[in-house]
Amino acid sequence: MSPDPVIIPFRPEHFTRASAVVAEHAGMTATAFLYGSGVAGLTIANDAGQLDLLPFHGQQIWDATFFGRRLTMGSMFDEPVATQDYLSNYGAFFIHCGVTAMGNPGPGDTHPLHGELPNAIYQEAHLIVGRDERGPYMALSGSYRHRVAFTHNYVAVPVIKLGAKGGRIRATLSVRNMKQGPMELMYLAHINFRPIDSAALIDTAPDDPRHMRVRATLPGNATPSARHRQLLDATLADPARHRQIRPGEAIDPELVFSLDCRADETGWAHSMQLLPDGSADFVSHRPQQLDRGVRWISRSGDQDALGLMLPATADPNGYTAEKANGRLRILAPQDEYHCEMAFGALAPDEAQSLRQSIETIRKRTT
Repeated sequence: MSPDPVIIPFRPEHFTRASAVVAEHAGMTATAFLYGSGVAGLTIANDAGQLDLLPFHGQQIWDATFFGRRLTMGSMFDEPVATQDYLSNYGAFFIHCGVTAMGNPGPGDTHPLHGELPNAIYQEAHLIVGRDERGPYMALSGSYRHRVAFTHNYVAVPVIKLGAKGGRIRATLSVRNMKQGPMELMYLAHINFRPIDSAALIDTAPDDPRHMRVRATLPGNATPSARHRQLLDATLADPARHRQIRPGEAIDPELVFSLDCRADETGWAHSMQLLPDGSADFVSHRPQQLDRGVRWISRSGDQDALGLMLPATADPNGYTAEKANGRLRILAPQDEYHCEMAFGALAPDEAQSLRQSIETIRKRTT
């Protein structure tokens, strides 16, 4: 039996410009600090790399580095910004999106891009130090209470866990409806890797337009060039062409896909960016919990991003469109929604094992 974990509560005043070690455990270290922008930061480091997290600001993973390689998307932002506006602070490795709405607002929508959760100010945050069936770990958790009179009242509790070895990150989110009436819920896990030239994108979605749907429209604030229109037309004709990251191919502003991910016998679906050196980035999720698989790629002069797999409860088309499509989850009073996922970096031997697992699923479902 594993001993009870140690909980170390945080307060905003614990974070200063002078970095301070908060805990050490099984070769892992947790260090509190303050960004120049005034946003509180927490680094959790293990034998393979580190996570830079934002305990009170969306509980984002701002940056991730493993095996000597930075995993995080390229962006305009060197550090997090103290704002609740999504595009004014868009450079994190991992962002919770939702819950009252999610995606690009469409006609008739009034919600912000990806909802209130990405840059939510958490009322409570803490470090968890413990041991589970996988061994020693450190985790960031906390709670965010969202209350708007007559409309919304919920509590979100995320957990981001890193073990003592390797580049595998485990994350969960629980949302409890605190209203006296039913609650609508939308959620998307925005995991933003950096695309690597000549890498291959491998997953459990079949290579055909029925299971790999390309979004043919762009957000209202984007103006496509003739070059991008050609790229979009080529991808619509052959969605699988995007599986190869082509050096020098601009994707500006973006390509967006909706993928039907098949799960293995334990209920997990897997996606990976297989790098030329045999290592990989990966995302694993449970389609039973997150039944929409979104892929997002942007390679411009300002953004260099691969949303390898963004597990979600709905497509990112905004509240009104997804409600019309019947994709909103409904929570009864005091009911709780829960999802879990794993993502991060794999060494070559781990990458080969996951690739074989994906190929097994693909052969079984073709």
